[in-house]
Amino acid sequence: MSVYKLVIVVRTDLRMPHGRIAAQVGHAAVNAYKRGSVENPLVTEGWLNEGGFKVVLKAKNEKILHQLGLKALRNGLPVTFVHDFNVKKREAVTATCIAIGPALSELLDKVTGKLRLL
Repeated sequence: MSVYKLVIVVRTDLRMPHGRIAAQVGHAAVNAYKRGSVENPLVTEGWLNEGGFKVVLKAKNEKILHQLGLKALRNGLPVTFVHDFNVKKREAVTATCIAIGPALSELLDKVTGKLRLL
């Protein structure tokens, strides 16, 4: 079992196509890595050295996504929100998913341990 991991939580109420979900999860992972490399490089390096373990979970709606983000922040965990972008209007439309971590698995489990796999 990994000491470190990255958790990505995706909203299911948006009913995004699989390809769109994959893109949003990719954005979340890349942004979490970039943030972690600056804000907590030792943990991020440990996570990478273990293979960069990731788990993708689901949340029913945006309210739950925001509640998880707040709970993670209160527990000192790094949180990265991903918003879908409306190219025509050149603005972020809605939060699609969040990345929590990379961080110690035991700390992440306290926040996301009751969520189900996507």
